[in-house]
Amino acid sequence: MNLINKTGTEPFILTGLSSDLKVKTILFVLFSFIYTTTLTGNSFLIVLIRITHELHTPMYMFICNLSILDVTFTSVTVPKMLVGLLLERCYISYNGCFTQLYFFHFLGSSECFLLSIMGYDRYVAICHPLRYPQKMRREICIKLALSCWITGSLYSFVHAMLTASLSFCGSREVNHFFCDMPPLLKLSCTDTSINMIVILVLGGLAAGASFILTLISYIYIISAILQIRSSKGRKKAFSTCASHLTVVAIFFGTIIFMYLRPKSSYSLENDKKLTVFYNVITPMLNPLIYSLRNKDVKSAITQLFKKNTHN
Repeated sequence: MNLINKTGTEPFILTGLSSDLKVKTILFVLFSFIYTTTLTGNSFLIVLIRITHELHTPMYMFICNLSILDVTFTSVTVPKMLVGLLLERCYISYNGCFTQLYFFHFLGSSECFLLSIMGYDRYVAICHPLRYPQKMRREICIKLALSCWITGSLYSFVHAMLTASLSFCGSREVNHFFCDMPPLLKLSCTDTSINMIVILVLGGLAAGASFILTLISYIYIISAILQIRSSKGRKKAFSTCASHLTVVAIFFGTIIFMYLRPKSSYSLENDKKLTVFYNVITPMLNPLIYSLRNKDVKSAITQLFKKNTHN
């Protein structure tokens, strides 16, 4: 077997989602549409929040950050995946592979942390409305948002460095449509037990802790909502967090199932499908969820179209 040194520059080959030409053509058209919709929807939401004074609140600042993360998160993998669907063999350079791995987990974990911060924002808004302006001041919100990006960067750096330190022997075919840790670990000819422990420990701390914090926030939120006497008041209070709760359920549900499993239960084919869901489809759904289920956003869109019509 030809041993390729771990510091070598031999490129990897991404096997993609399918080898069938007809299936690849269908997937190219489908994912091109989804990616375009994702870019358009999230970019529109970012611009809408920036130009609408009524949306200059902590909640919408976090939503704006979420849209930025969605655009960049999906852009790390989808363009390369689309290229792979057009080619018989999709190559990615050694450095490009680990750069992609780094940014994928950097942006994905940052979104994970941001969702928990958004849960805390809803907790303060519903459970402590009088203290909300003080607790969620602009400078505090900026620090909270920055902490998500910084923590995500550090979290991903550990994974990327540990994976890049491995030796890769023989085959360079990564059984995925992008460079992720599980398929790369399978290609390694060195012991990956430390990598698996770090994935479980850091993954548990990142996804698990963020999920638990979000869950605790919603326990208090639901308790506060149930104490509201009027059904109209309860409905109004719940409507302010319904969109976030929907996004949280989709994102955390997939992430926890994806990464917090024993090594023996991994199935790379199933992992591909799960990754497509939370990396390709979910970023497209988020702006739709926040637009269709959010009264303030719908009102801002209506006002924007009315203004353009009059002009």
